Amino acid sequence: MNLLKIDDLHASLEGKEILKGLNLEIKPGEIHAIMGPNGSGKSTLSKIIAGHPDYKVTQGSINYEVNFKLRDLLSLEADARAREGIFLAFQYPVEVPGVSNAEFLRAAFNAIVSHQGGEEMDALDFDHYLKEKLRFLEMPLDFINRQVNLDFSGGEKKRNEILQMAILAPRLSILDETDSGLDVDSLRLVANGVNKLKTPENSIVLITHYQRLLEYIVPDVVHVLFEGKIVCSGDKNLALEIEKRGYEHLIN
Repeated sequence: MNLLKIDDLHASLEGKEILKGLNLEIKPGEIHAIMGPNGSGKSTLSKIIAGHPDYKVTQGSINYEVNFKLRDLLSLEADARAREGIFLAFQYPVEVPGVSNAEFLRAAFNAIVSHQGGEEMDALDFDHYLKEKLRFLEMPLDFINRQVNLDFSGGEKKRNEILQMAILAPRLSILDETDSGLDVDSLRLVANGVNKLKTPENSIVLITHYQRLLEYIVPDVVHVLFEGKIVCSGDKNLALEIEKRGYEHLIN
């Protein structure tokens, strides 16, 4: 069964149509990379899946597997989608002054666990859990008490998003240009964290302009998105072809 199935998706922002009949299927355990020129609809797709209220779906469907049944994702608000295991790592992570990483992550974790029928953690147990994940990701323990993304470098913000993935254990993670603005060392650290969190039960969508991210996180499927539609798909070699020849020969 598919974890996510999108059929004939049309969507607009402020009256301008951006997605124009997009189709996509993602199975558990798969990594999909979505590439394409600027303005093709990549970030729009990520925000629509996550439930951004500014985007209007005018046609088509998005179905998401919950308890072995496909459920209409468009009927759920953004917070409900997050509780069902959908996670979006932002291209530009938001700063949250006055809230520590530990407070933020515990509140989010307990909201998801409670919704899914699990047992919430108290502050002490969660502290142990958080420290285990930091060690697993080889991240500094001082991330615990820092305010969410405040005074973080670009690389630290992206790694903090991966820490959120580790704590919340989403079934579908969408990484929107996680490689944007990262130097090689930061990119390697972020990619290493993503690879550690990959399991046969979860799926990851990488939205990127560049093949370099895919040198560290190898996708099962690469899609090219152009003018609101996926115009071709292939394996990791498609990304290499794009790196060498660009998009023009694929979209004409």
